[in-house]
Amino acid sequence: MKSYSNQRKVSLFFRYLLLTILAILWLIPIFWIVLASFSYNDTGFISTFFPEKWTFQNYIGIFTNSQFPYLHWIINTLLVAIISATLSTFFQISVAYVLSRLRFRLRKPFLQIALVLGMFPGFMSMIALYYILKGLNMLNLGGLILVYVGGAGLGFYVAKGFFDTIPRSLDEAAELDGATKWQVFTKIGLPLSKPMIVYTALTTFMAPWVDFIFSGIILSTSGDPKTYTIAYGLYNMLSSSKGSATTYFAQFVAGCVITAIPITILFVITQKFYVSGITAGADNG
Repeated sequence: MKSYSNQRKVSLFFRYLLLTILAILWLIPIFWIVLASFSYNDTGFISTFFPEKWTFQNYIGIFTNSQFPYLHWIINTLLVAIISATLSTFFQISVAYVLSRLRFRLRKPFLQIALVLGMFPGFMSMIALYYILKGLNMLNLGGLILVYVGGAGLGFYVAKGFFDTIPRSLDEAAELDGATKWQVFTKIGLPLSKPMIVYTALTTFMAPWVDFIFSGIILSTSGDPKTYTIAYGLYNMLSSSKGSATTYFAQFVAGCVITAIPITILFVITQKFYVSGITAGADNG
């Protein structure tokens, strides 16, 4: 018994040691980016870990730079992310609920086709999407929202697995009391699926916020920096002209830190709702 206890302690020690090392490796780049955003630099790339001279000018410059309208990028990205997250969450939850609770003839073929389509990365379709949106004269933020929302229905598998865990007896009891399918969905399904709604909304909000591929393809033809999103705008800041990578690198880093703040705050806030949602769902079940 004592030997087993010692082995368990040694095993736990090495596990925590490994987790500590991994945490340090993950945190070092983040720590460096935050420090670099406060580093005064007029020669190009930042070559030291700790700033030799501290300054807030990088954060001031990113908002006052008339050539690169960072504030417009934030507003554009926030608008696209909120609309996309709202519509995508509704589509994903609706599709997941239908496929989990209802039975119809083409249900299994649809599940199989959706599984196959989900194996292909979305960026494989970017050229086709570009020409479709070009033909519709929608190479703008509206077209970008359509791209994000268009494939939302195929991301239903995680939500479907959650709905599968909700007892069907709740649906049957509500239907015996005269509730329609829509009432069962809105009065029983949605309240019990708060954790999944939060998870879906968070993931569908993050995708447009950090996406570079589709925003770069769709918005690059406008030539107007005020129409860009954050990811493509920051990239354009370093690649717009010769020497811009060194000239604006410190501001670029500051812009990256500002971009990460809303996502971090969102994670902290939704974590509470996520846990409380799970607890409420368990009590109601």
